[in-house]
Amino acid sequence: MPGDPVSDEPAPRPTTRLAPSPTGALHVGNARTFLVNWALAKQEGWRVLFRVEDLDTPRVKPGAVEATVEMLAWLGLTWHGDPTVQSADLSPYLVAMRRLAEAGLAYPSELTRREIEQAATAPQEGSAEARFPPELRAPVYPSTFSDDGTNWRFVVEPGETRFVDRFLGERSVSVFGSVGDFVVWTKRGQPSYQLAVTVDDARQGVTHVVRGNDLVGSTGRQMLLRRALGLGPEPEHVHLPLVRGPDGRRLAKRHGDTRLESYRAQGVPAERVIGLIAGTCGLSREPMTAAEFAAAFDLGTMPTEDVIFTPEDDAWLLGP
Repeated sequence: MPGDPVSDEPAPRPTTRLAPSPTGALHVGNARTFLVNWALAKQEGWRVLFRVEDLDTPRVKPGAVEATVEMLAWLGLTWHGDPTVQSADLSPYLVAMRRLAEAGLAYPSELTRREIEQAATAPQEGSAEARFPPELRAPVYPSTFSDDGTNWRFVVEPGETRFVDRFLGERSVSVFGSVGDFVVWTKRGQPSYQLAVTVDDARQGVTHVVRGNDLVGSTGRQMLLRRALGLGPEPEHVHLPLVRGPDGRRLAKRHGDTRLESYRAQGVPAERVIGLIAGTCGLSREPMTAAEFAAAFDLGTMPTEDVIFTPEDDAWLLGP
Protein backbone atom coordinates (compact mmCIF):
# COMPACT_ATOMS: atom_id res chain seq x y z
CA MET A 1 0.00 0.00 0.00
CA PRO A 2 1.57 3.32 -0.99
CA GLY A 3 2.51 5.74 1.73
CA ASP A 4 1.22 9.26 2.17
CA PRO A 5 2.57 11.89 -0.20
CA VAL A 6 5.70 13.58 1.09
CA SER A 7 6.19 17.28 0.46
CA ASP A 8 9.55 18.51 -0.75
CA GLU A 9 9.06 21.74 1.18
CA PRO A 10 10.86 21.88 4.54
CA ALA A 11 8.74 22.24 7.65
CA PRO A 12 8.60 25.83 8.94
CA ARG A 13 11.34 26.45 11.48
CA PRO A 14 10.17 27.26 15.01
CA THR A 15 10.44 31.02 15.40
CA THR A 16 10.38 33.54 18.22
CA ARG A 17 10.86 37.28 18.33
CA LEU A 18 12.59 39.89 20.41
CA ALA A 19 10.05 42.69 20.20
CA PRO A 20 11.00 45.79 22.19
CA SER A 21 8.97 48.99 22.13
CA PRO A 22 11.19 52.08 21.82
CA THR A 23 9.39 54.01 24.55
CA GLY A 24 12.43 54.27 26.80
CA ALA A 25 15.75 52.73 27.73
CA LEU A 26 16.01 49.02 28.54
CA HIS A 27 16.26 48.20 32.22
CA VAL A 28 17.15 45.06 34.15
CA GLY A 29 13.58 43.72 33.97
CA ASN A 30 13.43 44.04 30.19
CA ALA A 31 16.83 42.37 29.89
CA ARG A 32 15.65 39.40 31.96
CA THR A 33 12.72 38.65 29.64
CA PHE A 34 14.79 39.04 26.48
CA LEU A 35 17.60 36.89 27.87
CA VAL A 36 15.25 34.04 28.83
CA ASN A 37 13.59 34.24 25.43
CA TRP A 38 16.97 34.06 23.69
CA ALA A 39 18.13 31.19 25.93
CA LEU A 40 15.06 29.09 25.08
CA ALA A 41 15.65 29.78 21.39
CA LYS A 42 19.26 28.63 21.68
CA GLN A 43 18.30 25.49 23.56
CA GLU A 44 15.53 24.47 21.18
CA GLY A 45 16.83 25.70 17.83
CA TRP A 46 14.32 28.47 17.24
CA ARG A 47 14.91 31.20 14.72
CA VAL A 48 15.09 34.61 16.46
CA LEU A 49 13.63 37.69 14.78
CA PHE A 50 14.07 41.26 15.96
CA ARG A 51 10.94 43.40 15.60
CA VAL A 52 10.66 46.99 16.76
CA GLU A 53 7.09 47.68 17.90
CA ASP A 54 7.02 51.45 17.47
CA LEU A 55 3.38 52.21 16.71
CA ASP A 56 2.66 53.75 20.11
CA THR A 57 3.88 57.01 18.58
CA PRO A 58 3.17 59.52 21.37
CA ARG A 59 5.54 57.60 23.66
CA VAL A 60 8.32 56.65 21.23
CA LYS A 61 11.60 58.23 22.34
CA PRO A 62 14.07 59.55 19.75
CA GLY A 63 17.10 57.26 19.50
CA ALA A 64 15.44 54.50 21.55
CA VAL A 65 15.47 52.01 18.66
CA GLU A 66 19.21 52.34 18.13
CA ALA A 67 19.88 52.24 21.86
CA THR A 68 17.80 49.07 22.27
CA VAL A 69 19.63 47.27 19.46
CA GLU A 70 22.96 48.34 20.97
CA MET A 71 22.10 47.19 24.49
CA LEU A 72 20.84 43.76 23.45
CA ALA A 73 23.96 43.25 21.35
CA TRP A 74 26.06 44.36 24.34
CA LEU A 75 24.44 41.59 26.39
CA GLY A 76 25.51 39.11 23.70
CA LEU A 77 22.10 38.42 22.17
CA THR A 78 21.92 37.66 18.45
CA TRP A 79 19.13 37.38 15.90
CA HIS A 80 18.49 36.40 12.30
CA GLY A 81 18.43 39.15 9.69
CA ASP A 82 17.98 42.87 10.15
CA PRO A 83 15.50 44.32 12.64
CA THR A 84 12.08 45.10 11.18
CA VAL A 85 10.18 48.23 12.18
CA GLN A 86 6.38 48.15 12.29
CA SER A 87 5.88 51.77 11.24
CA ALA A 88 7.87 51.22 8.01
CA ASP A 89 4.90 49.55 6.28
CA LEU A 90 1.30 49.77 7.45
CA SER A 91 -0.17 47.88 4.48
CA PRO A 92 -0.44 44.44 6.19
CA TYR A 93 -2.44 45.99 9.03
CA LEU A 94 -4.71 47.84 6.60
CA VAL A 95 -5.52 44.54 4.89
CA ALA A 96 -6.45 42.98 8.23
CA MET A 97 -8.51 45.99 9.27
CA ARG A 98 -10.51 45.92 6.04
CA ARG A 99 -11.25 42.23 6.58
CA LEU A 100 -12.56 42.87 10.09
CA ALA A 101 -14.78 45.72 8.90
CA GLU A 102 -16.13 43.77 5.92
CA ALA A 103 -16.96 40.84 8.20
CA GLY A 104 -18.87 43.08 10.60
CA LEU A 105 -16.38 42.40 13.39
CA ALA A 106 -15.24 45.98 13.94
CA TYR A 107 -16.91 49.37 13.99
CA PRO A 108 -15.98 53.06 14.33
CA SER A 109 -16.43 54.67 17.73
CA GLU A 110 -16.10 58.38 18.48
CA LEU A 111 -16.69 58.14 22.22
CA THR A 112 -14.15 59.98 24.36
CA ARG A 113 -12.18 58.37 27.16
CA ARG A 114 -14.22 60.33 29.69
CA GLU A 115 -17.49 59.03 28.27
CA ILE A 116 -16.19 55.46 28.39
CA GLU A 117 -14.85 55.79 31.93
CA GLN A 118 -18.19 57.06 33.17
CA ALA A 119 -19.76 53.76 32.12
CA ALA A 120 -16.83 51.43 32.79
CA THR A 121 -14.83 49.79 35.53
CA ALA A 122 -11.37 51.02 36.49
CA PRO A 123 -8.45 50.07 34.23
CA GLN A 124 -6.08 47.32 35.27
CA GLU A 125 -2.57 47.93 36.60
CA GLY A 126 -0.29 49.52 34.03
CA SER A 127 -3.14 50.18 31.63
CA ALA A 128 -4.90 53.40 30.74
CA GLU A 129 -7.73 51.42 29.17
CA ALA A 130 -11.07 51.19 30.92
CA ARG A 131 -13.58 48.49 30.04
CA PHE A 132 -15.76 49.32 27.03
CA PRO A 133 -19.20 47.91 27.92
CA PRO A 134 -21.45 46.47 25.20
CA GLU A 135 -24.18 49.05 25.81
CA LEU A 136 -21.84 51.68 24.32
CA ARG A 137 -21.35 49.67 21.15
CA ALA A 138 -22.35 51.36 17.91
CA PRO A 139 -24.52 49.43 15.45
CA VAL A 140 -22.32 46.77 13.87
CA TYR A 141 -22.73 45.64 10.28
CA PRO A 142 -20.43 44.70 7.40
CA SER A 143 -18.86 47.92 6.20
CA THR A 144 -15.96 49.42 4.32
CA PHE A 145 -13.07 50.51 6.52
CA SER A 146 -12.33 54.21 6.40
CA ASP A 147 -9.27 55.66 8.10
CA ASP A 148 -10.83 59.03 8.87
CA GLY A 149 -9.45 59.89 12.29
CA THR A 150 -11.80 57.65 14.28
CA ASN A 151 -11.03 54.76 16.60
CA TRP A 152 -12.27 51.37 15.41
CA ARG A 153 -13.17 48.71 17.97
CA PHE A 154 -13.32 44.92 17.74
CA VAL A 155 -16.58 43.26 18.73
CA VAL A 156 -16.02 41.08 21.82
CA GLU A 157 -18.69 38.57 22.77
CA PRO A 158 -19.16 37.06 26.25
CA GLY A 159 -17.05 34.02 27.01
CA GLU A 160 -13.62 32.82 28.05
CA THR A 161 -10.51 32.51 25.90
CA ARG A 162 -8.50 29.53 27.09
CA PHE A 163 -4.94 28.48 26.34
CA VAL A 164 -2.15 26.45 27.90
CA ASP A 165 0.89 28.51 28.81
CA ARG A 166 4.14 26.57 28.91
CA PHE A 167 5.18 28.26 32.16
CA LEU A 168 1.90 29.21 33.86
CA GLY A 169 -0.17 26.20 32.79
CA GLU A 170 -3.85 26.50 31.87
CA ARG A 171 -5.08 30.06 31.57
CA SER A 172 -8.52 31.54 31.03
CA VAL A 173 -9.02 35.16 29.96
CA SER A 174 -12.34 37.00 29.79
CA VAL A 175 -11.70 39.77 27.30
CA PHE A 176 -15.39 40.67 27.49
CA GLY A 177 -15.22 41.09 31.25
CA SER A 178 -11.87 42.87 31.45
CA VAL A 179 -11.72 45.33 28.54
CA GLY A 180 -14.74 44.65 26.34
CA ASP A 181 -14.66 45.97 22.79
CA PHE A 182 -11.03 47.02 22.37
CA VAL A 183 -9.41 49.39 19.88
CA VAL A 184 -7.91 47.81 16.76
CA TRP A 185 -7.32 50.99 14.75
CA THR A 186 -6.56 54.33 16.32
CA LYS A 187 -7.64 57.84 15.44
CA ARG A 188 -3.94 58.56 14.74
CA GLY A 189 -4.28 56.47 11.59
CA GLN A 190 -2.36 53.46 12.93
CA PRO A 191 -3.18 49.91 14.02
CA SER A 192 -3.37 49.29 17.74
CA TYR A 193 -0.68 47.25 19.46
CA GLN A 194 -3.04 44.27 19.60
CA LEU A 195 -3.78 44.21 15.87
CA ALA A 196 -0.20 44.92 14.77
CA VAL A 197 1.28 42.17 16.96
CA THR A 198 -1.32 39.65 15.84
CA VAL A 199 -0.71 40.35 12.16
CA ASP A 200 3.08 40.39 12.49
CA ASP A 201 3.29 37.16 14.49
CA ALA A 202 1.25 35.40 11.81
CA ARG A 203 3.01 36.79 8.75
CA GLN A 204 6.49 36.32 10.25
CA GLY A 205 5.80 32.72 11.19
CA VAL A 206 6.21 33.22 14.94
CA THR A 207 5.52 29.93 16.73
CA HIS A 208 6.77 30.83 20.24
CA VAL A 209 5.95 34.02 22.15
CA VAL A 210 7.97 34.69 25.32
CA ARG A 211 7.07 37.80 27.32
CA GLY A 212 6.06 39.13 30.74
CA ASN A 213 3.06 37.86 32.67
CA ASP A 214 1.50 41.33 32.54
CA LEU A 215 0.56 40.52 28.94
CA VAL A 216 -1.61 37.47 29.64
CA GLY A 217 -4.66 39.66 29.04
CA SER A 218 -3.22 40.79 25.71
CA THR A 219 -2.83 37.16 24.70
CA GLY A 220 -6.58 36.73 25.04
CA ARG A 221 -7.21 39.68 22.73
CA GLN A 222 -4.65 38.56 20.19
CA MET A 223 -6.10 35.06 20.09
CA LEU A 224 -9.57 36.48 19.38
CA LEU A 225 -8.16 38.58 16.54
CA ARG A 226 -6.15 35.68 15.14
CA ARG A 227 -9.26 33.51 15.01
CA ALA A 228 -11.39 36.27 13.51
CA LEU A 229 -8.81 36.83 10.76
CA GLY A 230 -8.28 33.12 10.15
CA LEU A 231 -4.53 33.38 10.67
CA GLY A 232 -3.84 29.74 11.39
CA PRO A 233 -2.27 27.90 14.31
CA GLU A 234 -1.73 29.91 17.47
CA PRO A 235 1.80 30.22 18.86
CA GLU A 236 2.92 28.63 22.10
CA HIS A 237 3.07 31.20 24.90
CA VAL A 238 5.51 31.56 27.78
CA HIS A 239 4.57 34.32 30.21
CA LEU A 240 7.41 35.06 32.62
CA PRO A 241 7.42 36.67 36.07
CA LEU A 242 8.07 40.40 36.15
CA VAL A 243 10.83 42.31 37.90
CA ARG A 244 9.33 44.74 40.40
CA GLY A 245 10.63 47.46 42.66
CA PRO A 246 10.61 47.31 46.50
CA ASP A 247 7.11 48.82 46.47
CA GLY A 248 5.77 45.88 44.44
CA ARG A 249 5.13 47.94 41.31
CA ARG A 250 6.70 47.08 37.96
CA LEU A 251 10.30 48.17 37.73
CA ALA A 252 10.53 51.71 36.34
CA LYS A 253 12.47 54.94 36.71
CA ARG A 254 10.60 55.70 39.94
CA HIS A 255 12.74 52.95 41.49
CA GLY A 256 16.00 54.61 40.55
CA ASP A 257 18.28 54.25 37.57
CA THR A 258 18.26 50.57 36.53
CA ARG A 259 18.93 51.27 32.85
CA LEU A 260 21.41 48.98 31.15
CA GLU A 261 23.14 51.94 29.50
CA SER A 262 23.64 53.54 32.91
CA TYR A 263 25.28 50.41 34.34
CA ARG A 264 27.49 50.09 31.28
CA ALA A 265 28.53 53.74 31.59
CA GLN A 266 29.57 53.03 35.20
CA GLY A 267 31.83 50.20 34.05
CA VAL A 268 29.54 47.27 34.88
CA PRO A 269 30.30 44.42 32.43
CA ALA A 270 27.46 42.67 30.64
CA GLU A 271 28.48 39.40 32.31
CA ARG A 272 27.65 40.89 35.71
CA VAL A 273 24.19 41.99 34.58
CA ILE A 274 23.57 38.50 33.22
CA GLY A 275 24.84 37.03 36.48
CA LEU A 276 22.32 39.05 38.46
CA ILE A 277 19.55 37.86 36.14
CA ALA A 278 20.77 34.28 36.47
CA GLY A 279 20.37 34.51 40.23
CA THR A 280 16.68 35.36 39.78
CA CYS A 281 16.16 32.44 37.39
CA GLY A 282 17.20 29.58 39.67
CA LEU A 283 20.92 29.70 38.81
CA SER A 284 23.92 30.84 40.81
CA ARG A 285 24.49 34.56 41.00
CA GLU A 286 27.84 34.90 39.33
CA PRO A 287 29.10 36.71 36.23
CA MET A 288 28.50 34.77 33.01
CA THR A 289 28.01 35.30 29.29
CA ALA A 290 24.70 35.02 27.49
CA ALA A 291 25.88 31.74 25.97
CA GLU A 292 26.76 30.36 29.43
CA PHE A 293 23.35 31.43 30.72
CA ALA A 294 21.62 29.68 27.82
CA ALA A 295 23.56 26.49 28.49
CA ALA A 296 22.59 26.43 32.18
CA PHE A 297 19.06 27.86 32.18
CA ASP A 298 16.14 25.53 32.92
CA LEU A 299 12.62 26.90 32.53
CA GLY A 300 11.33 24.05 34.68
CA THR A 301 13.22 25.28 37.74
CA MET A 302 12.71 29.02 37.23
CA PRO A 303 10.89 30.54 40.24
CA THR A 304 7.26 31.37 39.48
CA GLU A 305 7.02 34.47 41.66
CA ASP A 306 7.72 38.01 40.48
CA VAL A 307 11.19 39.27 41.40
CA ILE A 308 11.95 42.25 43.63
CA PHE A 309 14.93 44.37 42.54
CA THR A 310 16.44 45.73 45.74
CA PRO A 311 19.14 48.30 46.59
CA GLU A 312 21.33 45.32 47.48
CA ASP A 313 20.96 44.04 43.92
CA ASP A 314 22.05 47.42 42.62
CA ALA A 315 25.06 47.38 44.95
CA TRP A 316 26.04 43.87 43.75
CA LEU A 317 25.94 45.01 40.15
CA LEU A 318 28.22 47.95 40.86
CA GLY A 319 30.55 45.59 42.71
CA PRO A 320 33.40 46.29 45.14
